[in-house]
Amino acid sequence: MKQFGLIGKHLGHSFSKSFFENYFSTKGIEATYTNIELASIEQFEIIKENYSGFNVTIPYKESIIPFLDDLDDVAKDVGAVNTIKVIEGKYIGHNTDVVGFGNMIKPFLTNKHERALILGNGGAAKAVKYVLQKIGVDCYHLSRNPQMENEFSYDDVNEVMIDAFKLIVNTTPVGMYPNTEEYPLLPYQAMSEDHLVIDLIYNPEETIFLTKSRAAGATILNGLSMLKEQALESYRIWNE
Repeated sequence: MKQFGLIGKHLGHSFSKSFFENYFSTKGIEATYTNIELASIEQFEIIKENYSGFNVTIPYKESIIPFLDDLDDVAKDVGAVNTIKVIEGKYIGHNTDVVGFGNMIKPFLTNKHERALILGNGGAAKAVKYVLQKIGVDCYHLSRNPQMENEFSYDDVNEVMIDAFKLIVNTTPVGMYPNTEEYPLLPYQAMSEDHLVIDLIYNPEETIFLTKSRAAGATILNGLSMLKEQALESYRIWNE
């Protein structure tokens, strides 16, 4: 029986285990899926044996890379890994967040979404940026500690900026279960019906970030469909 697992630090929020267990049961697949909470990424070396593949989530999508034998081209370009395939003892990194986010967002994009403001600059943010830049969207980041070009501090945010970015994507864990009372501090009143606001969080189903955006007239999406799309792509990679 094949064994798969999700690598992260705190996984109480994650639906991945229940998704895969249901998928395996429905399809008659003999496999298991385990949550693997690691206090540090160095522990990967201890637990990696006996698994046929992994998913990787916050905060290890970038720090896992030095522990892998190779990356596919997309993971190299993105600079982050959320899926690992094991081939004859070799650990190969992939990024299925790209497929998941791309499939989720396509039906909702319009010509008004030519400029995106991405909250965060971690592994998920890199995948979002990769997808959007591929389709010609200009990407800027909002970060607590801006260090790169096209990156702003939360102190820089005002109504003019929010009005200028009709596509806003939260890739941070702010507002995720169990800290559901938290939300990014933005001038939500500057949003409008022209805005598409996405939160990659799916637990809770609607974060305060999304609730405030919806109240201002924006179209909102959570990350549940992205989770499902990237999970199915992960399983395809594990079995190709």
